Amino acid sequence: MISCKTTGQRLTLIFLSLFTFCSIHISAQDVAAGKTLFVGKCASCHNIFKATTGPALMNLEERHKWADHKELLKWINNPAGYMANDPYTQGLKAQYGGQMMTAFSDITLKNVDDIVAYINDQVASQGKSKDPGTVNNEPKGNSNAVIFGVISLILGIIALILMQVNSNLKKMSDDAEGISRPEPVAFYKNKIYIAMAAILFFVVGGYLVAKGAIGLGRQTNYQPEQPIYYSHKVHAGINQINCQYCHSSVMESKHATIPSVNVCMNCHKAIKTYEKGPKLYTESGEEVNGTAEIAKLYKYAGFDPNNATVWDPTKAKPIEWIKIHNLPDHVYFNHSQHVKAGKVQCQSCHGEITAMDEVKQVSELSMGWCVNCHRQTKVDFNYDSTGNKFYSIYEKFHNDLKTSELNAVKADKTLTSKDRKFKIDSIMRTVRMDSVRVQDIGGLECQKCHY
Repeated sequence: MISCKTTGQRLTLIFLSLFTFCSIHISAQDVAAGKTLFVGKCASCHNIFKATTGPALMNLEERHKWADHKELLKWINNPAGYMANDPYTQGLKAQYGGQMMTAFSDITLKNVDDIVAYINDQVASQGKSKDPGTVNNEPKGNSNAVIFGVISLILGIIALILMQVNSNLKKMSDDAEGISRPEPVAFYKNKIYIAMAAILFFVVGGYLVAKGAIGLGRQTNYQPEQPIYYSHKVHAGINQINCQYCHSSVMESKHATIPSVNVCMNCHKAIKTYEKGPKLYTESGEEVNGTAEIAKLYKYAGFDPNNATVWDPTKAKPIEWIKIHNLPDHVYFNHSQHVKAGKVQCQSCHGEITAMDEVKQVSELSMGWCVNCHRQTKVDFNYDSTGNKFYSIYEKFHNDLKTSELNAVKADKTLTSKDRKFKIDSIMRTVRMDSVRVQDIGGLECQKCHY
């Protein structure tokens, strides 16, 4: 018979094995959550490795008081209030043209920890020095996950050694006391070991199968080679061409649309060579001849740069661009609803597009990714010329209902003053919200996104 002590030690080994598996997964989730928050909240103004609209964020914990994430949270939640008594952030405002950072009152301390973990992971994976200057790429690995995995593996080995030491000491004790005990069962015949191996196999196998199945059809980091090398970094970043100049229907239509050849020719009828911009490289590191790529555009447009006066735009052929961001046919997504009504920045879904040469898919565009955004994003209820007026009628009904209930309680003569105060407080508690998120107005309903 196996003693309770030995059984407890074997159960400890099981838990340590599961901890090894789970700790890696949990650590990765933290960095992944930080990435989602960074892209959605920070990327429109900040780059990790270089200053843009705001300062670079690498090594931010070495600046000011930001090593204390509670201080950093105060700044993020209320920049104006924090800046009033803080010379460092006042200097930042002056340094960046008097621009005030947007307040994110919905960010929590856990969110800050996740964002900083993602930033540190990016810096570690790139092996960057403390001098920001280059563009961020996708992480090559998860350093936190490796640390957790190594520590858990060491603990598991220690547990095995202690179990073996305990077994040997027990054998020596029994021999000294003249207690006979049967020969130990071979490990491959031991039912407990077999059960442990089976459980571990099904847990790890089930996780890998589920993770693989969830990832089917997703195209994160998909970066096809396009018929013409088009650099968003040069056009939207360096030359600051507005996204809507090319994607003209993004504010009014379901689709952002791809610009026609004629839109490209509005500029390139005059710009015939690529000379002053930075050198262009493919993802594999091969240098690109920008002037030759413009010549490809002329071929599609049927344009002769040496005889520009005879160009006939009606003879242009569409460029066969390869679509990068794809959603399943049963998913409904409307660009105008997000960009115009929701005030969602392009970078929230497409990543730091102004720093990309060859565009790739940054976000996973999964259902969970969309739902999490709906859970976090606040609805703009400023009913002025720039706000979202769609739900104003519902707010009127809500206020009318609240007023009606309060008047009914105040007019009820049968209530004592204590009961009346309790009911009034109860009504106010049910309507007291610091903000309204997309999930509160039906953003999690199935039919919102699925036909």
